Amino acid sequence: MISQALLRRLDVPAPRYTSYPTVPEWSDAFGSADYARALAQAAASPELPLSLYVHIPFCKELCSYCGCNVVVTRDQARVERYLDALQAEITLVAERLGTRRRVSRLHLGGGTPTFLDEQQLLRLWRMLFGPFVIERDAEIALEVDPAVTRPEQLLLLASLGFNRISMGVQDFDPDVQRAVNRIQSVAETAAAVEYARSVGFRSVNLDLIYGLPRQTPASFARTMSEVVTLAPDRVAVFSFAYVPAARPNQRSLPLADLPGGEAKHRLQEVADEQLRAAGYHAIGIDHYARAGDELARAAADGTLWRDFQGYTTRRSDATVAFGVSGISDFGFAYAQNDHALGRYQAAVSSGRFASTRGRWLSADDRRRREVITQLMCNGRVHLGPDGLDYFARELDALRPLETDGLLTIAGPRLALTELGQRFARNVAMVFDAYLGAASPSRSFSRTV
Repeated sequence: MISQALLRRLDVPAPRYTSYPTVPEWSDAFGSADYARALAQAAASPELPLSLYVHIPFCKELCSYCGCNVVVTRDQARVERYLDALQAEITLVAERLGTRRRVSRLHLGGGTPTFLDEQQLLRLWRMLFGPFVIERDAEIALEVDPAVTRPEQLLLLASLGFNRISMGVQDFDPDVQRAVNRIQSVAETAAAVEYARSVGFRSVNLDLIYGLPRQTPASFARTMSEVVTLAPDRVAVFSFAYVPAARPNQRSLPLADLPGGEAKHRLQEVADEQLRAAGYHAIGIDHYARAGDELARAAADGTLWRDFQGYTTRRSDATVAFGVSGISDFGFAYAQNDHALGRYQAAVSSGRFASTRGRWLSADDRRRREVITQLMCNGRVHLGPDGLDYFARELDALRPLETDGLLTIAGPRLALTELGQRFARNVAMVFDAYLGAASPSRSFSRTV
């Protein structure tokens, strides 16, 4: 339980910390030459496996709530041109990586990866695993929209080795679906879940969002009841990030129907109560997994990790991203491709990397990143042998949050409480060295 006064105090704009330093701190001066240098440094460890991410930006319609970089089209020929560009980029990257070619994790994100038909999906697979080698026990995952994904696509993907699938649901309530322009029935979602399992996907995740227009505790409880009946292995329950300045499509949402503050927090509580009652374990800040799932085991033993693709048990020192707006993470640097499809395609087709933004991480950045990520993933962290001195200012700033019941401090050891896990972003902000200098115009979603 949380008092209304504390809830109001904690309800502030905050980064989601999928990276640190956060994206607003990255520089437009980080370009093609920087990315080439980062790849060369990654190539110096050929014995370590890579994580690969491929961004497929295409969607047939734009959901009103969407915060992703998407291209709305029904022209399948655009996919062929995009695959040509991906082929060029893959070749460029593989050359820079030298003999470092083993892959332990692959993720297709979007957009809608199953916008690609079977032949295009097969072409993409062959493009990737000509130069690269997939490990036998690799985690191979993708995101899908059950309303536009055919059984034939799932059968092909399973035959290629895809073993994890994440399905977007957001909400099953028809009134909410109409408000956000995403229509999807329980029946077609159930059919997709059942078929995915029958062809060999060993893990099914469902994505939901709370804080959407017209959601009420009663309506969201009905959605959660349907979700529990579908019995996914994992469930992600994301807080809706209303950032119309950054995502103009959100301006069409009925603003008066958006739940906020206490009303939004109650929606999160509804999801949490029903999932825990059904036997799911809370993972990180917005995920749930069944007992025995590898995410649940990793959270229990403190080895969970988080990156732009979500929570994982497979921490990689290098994630290489392909495609428009793709973000590569080398641990010592971030690099992001151009957001504009035409510019991305022109760059890689002419033999240049498409990186237009990124950041080299300082030693302080890397240390703070580790602290923040451990808090966001495992809910506890040891600040190090010199942590009491290095983070003296931060420890002082944490005392009020300790009084509020968000964490316990025992010397250099920090541990979030159950309440603190829900407000891990508030605790993580204390270690963010850049927030004090942040421009008021920077837009972060709220913690409630």
